[in-house]
Amino acid sequence: MFILLAAEAGSAAPISLQDIFANAQSYLLTHGPDLVVNVVAAIAIFVIGRWVASVAVRLLNNVFERAKLDETLAKFLCRIAYTLILLFVAMAALDRLGVNTTSFAAIVAAAGLAIGLALQGSLANFAAGVMIILFRPFKAGDFIEAGGTTGVVEEIHIFHTMMRTGDNVQMIVPNNAITSGNISNYSAKPTRRIDLVVGCGYGDNLHNVKQFLNELVDRDPRVLAEPAPKVAVSELGDNSVNFVVRPWVANADYWKVRWDLIEAIKVGFDQHGFNIPFPQRDVHLHQVVLDDPQRKTPPASRAFQPGLGLPNQLEKTALDSVQASSAPAVATAEACERQDAADPIAAEHDTGSQDTGSHDTGSRDTGSREAGRVRPRRVG
Repeated sequence: MFILLAAEAGSAAPISLQDIFANAQSYLLTHGPDLVVNVVAAIAIFVIGRWVASVAVRLLNNVFERAKLDETLAKFLCRIAYTLILLFVAMAALDRLGVNTTSFAAIVAAAGLAIGLALQGSLANFAAGVMIILFRPFKAGDFIEAGGTTGVVEEIHIFHTMMRTGDNVQMIVPNNAITSGNISNYSAKPTRRIDLVVGCGYGDNLHNVKQFLNELVDRDPRVLAEPAPKVAVSELGDNSVNFVVRPWVANADYWKVRWDLIEAIKVGFDQHGFNIPFPQRDVHLHQVVLDDPQRKTPPASRAFQPGLGLPNQLEKTALDSVQASSAPAVATAEACERQDAADPIAAEHDTGSQDTGSHDTGSRDTGSREAGRVRPRRVG
């Protein structure tokens, strides 16, 4: 502050530490009393303002209790009131110190707008929490189904609701997810109706089955007399005759009575010989019998091929048959070769008598010799 005052005075020379202390002393001597008064007044305004905010919130809370307002909503409104009062007190204290509160208010408004745009999802949960607190579709301790979760409500906050499932898992559900869908409150009414569908066979006596179900419901002391329980034939199904069993019980006894009735119906049906139809599947097995079970025909892939590991006797028999069929042709070829070697003049005469077909004769001779050499082949 003192440096700024020296700069405003037009001093272009560098300011030393001694000049700063001199300016500070001069400023305190001139404005010291007023500054001290403003600081003390600002502190007093802030302290008294906090005390007034606390007293106001306490009085507001008493009013809410007399009006039997929801505890969560009352606490939320008291916190908002306390925050607003403190904001006004802080602005009054700053104004007393000489701070321009108009620019400060503009900064706060701009910051609030930016925060609101950045926290759209949170603001949606905030609005949903206000709606839940105001309209109170459920309260702490209720068993509800909402937001894709089923459980007991433990706490309702302004942004989320805490629930406990049946297997003792704590679930934190955003309030926007709760208010954007259906809410099923199973604890809203003191009584509930159990809906059971019981099927019996078409061969059973319907009068006896209905009488047994009525007696079973009437024997349970937890079943309410009003509204009266209902047992009636509801449907002639594809495989069974279906009865509806609808007793009314207290909300706290719903699951116990339901489980006990299902067990008692099964035991009673077995004792009275009533049938409970259920899906069945028959499996028929067909056995294919060959004409000659003693005949064993090897598959085509097991035909004889040397070196494929066939039985020794079968491989030996196949080789003998191939060699026997090729033996006469080999003997004929060898005899022709011996005759040519013994009479070369006759061979030349025969060749010369046919000048034009010498090459063809040789070709036929060669072919005949080659034809006589029969090679064994694989039987595939």
